[in-house]
Amino acid sequence: MTITSTSNSKIKQVRALQARSKARHSAQAFVVEGVRLAEEALEASMQPQLVLHADGLSPRGLEIVEKFRDQNTVVEQVAEHVMQAVSETQTPQGLLLVLSIQPQPFPLELDFLLIADQVRNPGNLGTIIRGAASAGVQAVILAPGTADPYAPKVLRAAMGAHFRIPIIQMNWEAIQEKCEAYELRVYLAAAGEGAVYTQAYFSTPLALIIGGEAAGASQAAQLLAPQNVHIPMPGGGESLNVGMASSILMFEIVRQRNKSFD
Repeated sequence: MTITSTSNSKIKQVRALQARSKARHSAQAFVVEGVRLAEEALEASMQPQLVLHADGLSPRGLEIVEKFRDQNTVVEQVAEHVMQAVSETQTPQGLLLVLSIQPQPFPLELDFLLIADQVRNPGNLGTIIRGAASAGVQAVILAPGTADPYAPKVLRAAMGAHFRIPIIQMNWEAIQEKCEAYELRVYLAAAGEGAVYTQAYFSTPLALIIGGEAAGASQAAQLLAPQNVHIPMPGGGESLNVGMASSILMFEIVRQRNKSFD
């Protein structure tokens, strides 16, 4: 039976998860939309609490739905206007999953950690997480003041990276303990301050702190990091977009550790 009312209890739950961080935290659940992210969830062996699909879902999307149905997942078909009501995109693809928040476990061995500090823009945070997963970062820590990693815009920008890398929210005391436990040298990205990033020594086990867009790094981040690094900008400008800057720095770390790239 197709759900045709936006007042349906399941639809109300999905709308709350999409709209409010508090609801996601309380339910320990989040929502992903679209065929690509649904495929990523399926490949990661995620078990949705609920799958919603619209009447006109593509054959590729219907195949995913059937695979989840085979796993005894609760699957509901919804009318187009209902999918439009629960979607956070202007042109929904007609497929939506409700997933439990189950961060991947922290690695036993760690030599490449990324710390996002006060990155409040969801799109930028998603870009950072996506870049971290691609660069082989082993875990991403979100310091206080950073956006909710399960917000819809973060999930869309991260493009499935949430299923491939641990993403953990921590206070600064816990962050310091992690860095000390793994004997990580901490570097802080700072506009125009410290060593030029290509001249820093990134072959040692390290943690890289990326500060927020407006105020930059917090005082706690500055106290934790003994060394700053920066990206020269011969063309001028106050700073780079934080997502772009983080990718440049992370892949410089990759380059230094993989001499075959030189």
